[in-house]
Amino acid sequence: MAALVGRLSKQILLRVPAGNVCQQAKLSSFKNLSKGKKLAFAAASALTTGGVGLAVALNTAVFAGELELHPAKLPWTHNGPFSSIDMSSVRRGYYVYKQVCAACHSMDYLCYRNLVGNIMTEEEAKVEAEEVQVTDGPNEEGNMFQRPGKLSDRFPRPYANDEVARQANNGALPPDLSYITLARHGGEDYVFALLNGYMDPPAGISLREGMYYNPYFPGGAISMAQALYNEIIEYDDGTPATQSQLSKDICVFLKWAAEPEHDTRKKMALKALMLFPVIFMAFYYMKRQKWSFLKSRKIAFKPR
Repeated sequence: MAALVGRLSKQILLRVPAGNVCQQAKLSSFKNLSKGKKLAFAAASALTTGGVGLAVALNTAVFAGELELHPAKLPWTHNGPFSSIDMSSVRRGYYVYKQVCAACHSMDYLCYRNLVGNIMTEEEAKVEAEEVQVTDGPNEEGNMFQRPGKLSDRFPRPYANDEVARQANNGALPPDLSYITLARHGGEDYVFALLNGYMDPPAGISLREGMYYNPYFPGGAISMAQALYNEIIEYDDGTPATQSQLSKDICVFLKWAAEPEHDTRKKMALKALMLFPVIFMAFYYMKRQKWSFLKSRKIAFKPR
């Protein structure tokens, strides 16, 4: 029997080239599979190929284009686990928003009462609100009327509606800045890079009339013109109003506007971290006390 198997193997090896032995063995083993196993193998191969293709597509989508830049990671003072927001910078940033950004961008989710205790006193916030005329009503005659603003009023919108805003900005709608640092990838890093990233378009890039080139903006073409320049405004506290300082202050203000509970949240986290070890030790002691008599028991079987 062994001699017969040896002769058959020798004949097969002589007929099949040495390079094709393994390949034909694999093909013959695949042909011998049942129909269900063949379908399962084909489905697994299709899923693997599709998964690899999807991973390649997603990996390609993550990277920026040839002329699109990602903002650098900046060392903001509030980025630490127990660091608070610089409120002096927030005050200056509010002044920048009021003097520059409020002409086009709204902040629909911020009220004047949010300024009290953070940026200004209650009396200063009341004076700030009264500078704005708010549409209210109807009155006893059924008509709408204008009144001075109150602490409960939201920041005024620069345009009556979105259509008017698009008409005034070359068809582009200026985004609301209430949560812009949370809505954009990169947060305040992206806003800072965008405000300082205006430049002439590179060779081969043509822009429509009323468009500007900024490599940090998706696509490069942006409708908003450069808004901040050196010494465009003056700070009351004497801080040099350079372009980078203006950009830094407005970014910190927008960070505070999007997360006014930022400092409170970190304080609660610090208190929780201080309290957790005490709670853990108390629970551990209770567990040892409750289970000590169970774990120290000895079970003995007495014969009858």
